[in-house]
Amino acid sequence: MSVPQILVLAKKPEPGRVKTRLCPPCTPEQAARVAAAALADTLDTVTSATAGSRVLVVDGDHPAPSGWARLAQRGGPLGDRLANAFADTREAGTATLLIGMDTPQLTVGHLDTAVRLLGTTDGPDAVFGPADDGGWWTLGLREPGHAEVLRTIPTSVADTGVLTLAALRRRGLRVHLQPHLRDVDTAADAHAVAARCPATSRFALAVAADVPSPAAVAR
Repeated sequence: MSVPQILVLAKKPEPGRVKTRLCPPCTPEQAARVAAAALADTLDTVTSATAGSRVLVVDGDHPAPSGWARLAQRGGPLGDRLANAFADTREAGTATLLIGMDTPQLTVGHLDTAVRLLGTTDGPDAVFGPADDGGWWTLGLREPGHAEVLRTIPTSVADTGVLTLAALRRRGLRVHLQPHLRDVDTAADAHAVAARCPATSRFALAVAADVPSPAAVAR
């Protein structure tokens, strides 16, 4: 079995199109800078991780890093775009691990563990990383065709993760659970996640510069 590939599903960080739940207290321009920092840190982490190949699956014309492939997102609802990302990059005998751009605290260790499990002959059929908001931050599939279940699962609701995990298990898949991570949606999320990133990371610096603290907003 070949080394699994890693996909990053992302949106070009344009004001008014990304991190809109940061506004207020952020302006659309500030929110876009935070999103750009989160994406840049995520891409750096994936570049440093073990992978057979790396693909930026992007909404917009954001460039992929050197050595990466780039693919346009396809479909309307998020569930379709997720399923299409797996389908459009599918290669026989290659497992696929997908992450987003909303967990810049992600580490190489998180990714290497998932890739190792998916690339081991007797490993799990899937790896799944729940998010604190009820969604999920990563899904890895030994057979990417199982991502078709994502088309019928509601996204951005409190039980998205529970429903996704149940759908995978109904297919008879053995699922390994990754640690919970917190997505960046609100200003409180941004500060909590920044505290778990290196102080010199792009994301931590962007949050310090562009996201008022919850205490400051309350005054």
